[in-house]
Amino acid sequence: MAQHNEIEFEKEIAKYLAVHGWEYSANDTGYDKERALFPEDVLGWLADTQPDQLAKVVKSGSKDVAKQQAQVLDRIVKVLDLPLENGGGTLNLLRKGFSHLAAKFQMCVFKPESTLNAKRNADYDAVRVRVMRQVHFSTAGNQSVDLVFFVNGLPVATAELKTDFTQTVADAITQYRTSRLPKDPVSGKVQPLFTSGARALVHFAVSNDEVWMTTRLAGERTHFLPFNRGSETGGAGNPLNPQGSRTSYLWERVLQRDAWLNILGRLMYIKHESSTDPISGKTSKSATLRFPRFHQWEAVTELTAAVTTEGVGKRYLIQHSAGSGKTDSIAWTAHRMARLQVDNQKVFDSVIVVTDRNVLDAQLQDAIKQIDNDQGIVVAVDRDQAAKAGASKSGLLAKALTDGKLIIVVTIQTFPFAMQAIRENKGLKGKKFAVVADEAHS
Repeated sequence: MAQHNEIEFEKEIAKYLAVHGWEYSANDTGYDKERALFPEDVLGWLADTQPDQLAKVVKSGSKDVAKQQAQVLDRIVKVLDLPLENGGGTLNLLRKGFSHLAAKFQMCVFKPESTLNAKRNADYDAVRVRVMRQVHFSTAGNQSVDLVFFVNGLPVATAELKTDFTQTVADAITQYRTSRLPKDPVSGKVQPLFTSGARALVHFAVSNDEVWMTTRLAGERTHFLPFNRGSETGGAGNPLNPQGSRTSYLWERVLQRDAWLNILGRLMYIKHESSTDPISGKTSKSATLRFPRFHQWEAVTELTAAVTTEGVGKRYLIQHSAGSGKTDSIAWTAHRMARLQVDNQKVFDSVIVVTDRNVLDAQLQDAIKQIDNDQGIVVAVDRDQAAKAGASKSGLLAKALTDGKLIIVVTIQTFPFAMQAIRENKGLKGKKFAVVADEAHS
């Protein structure tokens, strides 16, 4: 690769993805910058997987086909532009779909745990992932972003690339902060591709040596986090790669088709928070996108692979430094273990999370409710829940275990009762449990 040449770097990434399951657009022909969609893939996905529903709103042979297709696209835009807390945005649309007139559509199918449902597995195989180069995003000018990544025509990520012989990753970050804005600074026109959560979900600043990311572009206030592996000595950055760029893990591993769709389907979520002004008493709500950092993604991915290969009964340690996202990692790990199947058989009957932090219970429920259709998947066994149920904590715990609740959150004080119930309750004989212990707080 010509290290000094940004265009060659761009081509290298795009062409690698093109031979590993991605559609490849060498330019942005067909991209609709006003809607910030790639209509060909949107309509192609709907036609391939839901032709009966599409036929309800786009009448084959009608002279108004183009108008009817435009109405479908406009309906998608309307859903995308709703606030995140009201069910809008790309992540909600990918997971929940949308309705239009008499039709109801899915916008994505994520990889099923089981191979038994042939239709869902076929639909997953039909999901269109596309990388597009030099995408003209500006609704007021002719600016373009180096790479945009799409799922079924919806933009889910962007990347600005810098080669280290000419510029650094800091230059890509500066570019995002100064000229990749939700609104054009001169005309004030909305640039939908960069509206937080409404189109692209994450933005990568990429050089040959480092990757940084953000989920919210806000001009100079944009906060980027490292998306690096760590150096050979345990410091910042990435280890040397004898075969090429230190950052090749981004396109070779993270953007691998199954891995990328797994992030969108099972890891990313919208964190809802509320705060009350102590003076006015007014409550304000906020919604922020949570995208795993590399160490979080790798921990969950490698643990899943280990359990799949080695089976139950092993012990593993995940190490996180302070402030590096332990709560999210615990939530993602617990959910992954709770749903994991090998050869169409569930690996664990329940996952027990041991912690002394109320914040974990709240955040875990918030995350898992969004990535799982079963709203009752998480049960907290604490004093408050026992009081509500009119039972003891040990009684509540025994019921949760025998009922086969998928994720059970307990305190370190309650955990011995869980172990006792597992040993003594005949109804639990032969069942398999995963224990995720928040050791830093337990």
